[in-house]
Amino acid sequence: MLALLGAQFLSALADNALLIAAIAMMKASGQPEHISWIQVGFVLPFIVLAPMVGALADALPKGRVLLIGNAIKLLGTCLMLLGAGPIGSYLLVGVGAAIYSPAKYGILGQFFSAEKLVKANGWLEGSTIAAILLGVLLGGILADRSIVVALLSVLVIYAIAAAINLLIPRISPEHDISKWDIPGLFKEFWQGSVTLMRDPAARMCLLGTSLFWGCGATLRLMLFAWVPLALGITNNQTPAELMGVLSIGIVIGAAIAALWVGLENVRRAYLGGLIIGPVIVVMAAQTNLMPVALLLLLLGMGGGLFVVPLNALLQQRGHQSVGAGRALAVQNLFENIAMLVLVSGYGLAEKLPVTSTVAGFGVMLFAGMAMLAWTSKRNKVFLANKSA
Repeated sequence: MLALLGAQFLSALADNALLIAAIAMMKASGQPEHISWIQVGFVLPFIVLAPMVGALADALPKGRVLLIGNAIKLLGTCLMLLGAGPIGSYLLVGVGAAIYSPAKYGILGQFFSAEKLVKANGWLEGSTIAAILLGVLLGGILADRSIVVALLSVLVIYAIAAAINLLIPRISPEHDISKWDIPGLFKEFWQGSVTLMRDPAARMCLLGTSLFWGCGATLRLMLFAWVPLALGITNNQTPAELMGVLSIGIVIGAAIAALWVGLENVRRAYLGGLIIGPVIVVMAAQTNLMPVALLLLLLGMGGGLFVVPLNALLQQRGHQSVGAGRALAVQNLFENIAMLVLVSGYGLAEKLPVTSTVAGFGVMLFAGMAMLAWTSKRNKVFLANKSA
């Protein structure tokens, strides 16, 4: 578990430092209006490759899959350093991340029993969010001084993460794939998606985490546009530091979830989800840095409390049906479609007043969370999982 946490921490650290460096490159080239394209390029591989990466995660030892993912991320960073465009280079990093993601969460179902999954997810999520915190801070500080130094630092971090991947215990694959039949993989992926969507608990997990991460990716880009106008601060470091505060909140929320939420009472997670939208609406009206930081801390706490239990429940349901790797690949597809739609929508709305856009975003998020919470209560979708 320590090797997994270490590799995931460093990989996520590099991912987020690289994102800030890529955004700085876009701003330096006079294309700040195209920043959203970086995120769009990153999520496209998650959508296109979803049928294959889940099968790959279940067909090979997951530690080796993590190594492959980190190697591809390292290659994308090299291309950016050599002068390739940040959008195309970050798209290649997205390919590595798409391969990496089903394995990093799917391996937990093989390491831990069902009653320990929420706690294990809390540790992994906490490690990831701590890495996001340090990654955005590191990226903001280095990119304001030298984009080249920022990219070189990311290269070194990815290389160390890849080396640590070799220390992860070798666990037998969940499914045997003797040959790669691409049409067959798409068919299996479709069947797995249908299986999960027919499971009410899995369906709520897919929809809930997709809404959360889609909105999270959009909010991250919004901060870089909103902070200069609302707070009058134009550097890269301040939005990065605010993203770090958000990450601290998610770590706290994940810790609360590990102590207070289990698979038998997972609907408590919606208490966290329901506070996110109103906090964003209040934040949109702020003009001082400190209230914004405190609101982002609260927002992160709600997010951590919401997403960690749903991840654990989906892993359990997936492990019992289609395989944890495939379940996580389906989850990645749903989440990244949500990211693509919401980030693209934000790109189309960039000409609107940014404060109104942020406030409207908060209202939309609250409506979505409220609908999911009401539907899960009405259908009693989690009650059947008490004995699972």
